[in-house]
Amino acid sequence: MAHFVIMGCGRVGVTLAHTLVDSGHSVAIIDQDDRAFRRLRSGFTGRKVTGVGFDRDTLRQADIENAYAFAAVSSGDNSNILATRVARETFHVPHVVARIYDPGRAEIYQRLGIPTVAAVRWSADQVLRRILPEQSIKGDFREASGRLILGEVQLDDGWVGRELTEIEAASSTRVAYLTRFGEGILPGPGTRYQKGDIVHAMMSVDSTFEIDRILSKPPVEESE
Repeated sequence: MAHFVIMGCGRVGVTLAHTLVDSGHSVAIIDQDDRAFRRLRSGFTGRKVTGVGFDRDTLRQADIENAYAFAAVSSGDNSNILATRVARETFHVPHVVARIYDPGRAEIYQRLGIPTVAAVRWSADQVLRRILPEQSIKGDFREASGRLILGEVQLDDGWVGRELTEIEAASSTRVAYLTRFGEGILPGPGTRYQKGDIVHAMMSVDSTFEIDRILSKPPVEESE
């Protein structure tokens, strides 16, 4: 069981909170207006925290220091980005995602290394796939036999600057494409992983947890 913190108790925040609780995880949801918590179903077992989502004390009340992931899905782009940066840079939350309404800002946020989902193509599922590994295992595509899947993989920052062929060799995957600054690109010879890239790879369904274990840590350096 992992702990998740959500900022914003609107329709999407409520969907995320209910889905995560139903999956057996602990959840804290933050909103400035305590009336927003009425949207949560009766008997909701998660923590409700009234306050500003980028305030450090508010985040501590939500147990951000033990969070596996943080999702900022309020109605304000600036608040979402600021809260996401505080969660990652101050509290070192390993998985973060921010909802944005202005897709034109996507490149700026990608340069900050913050995964974003634009409201114009929004769904709660897209956020879950960025913060919940078992959701991403479902992937974007599964071939006919069901043995191979195309999905996003999460990489430790230690892989930044490494060629994609190194990532493939270490994890037994095949990188299909990257999302860089909000746009898809096909990798070529010598393409290197950059901070903020989203890596989409083909992999064996049976190996997804092992792949996550390998890539969530820095690459192993060969001893001389």
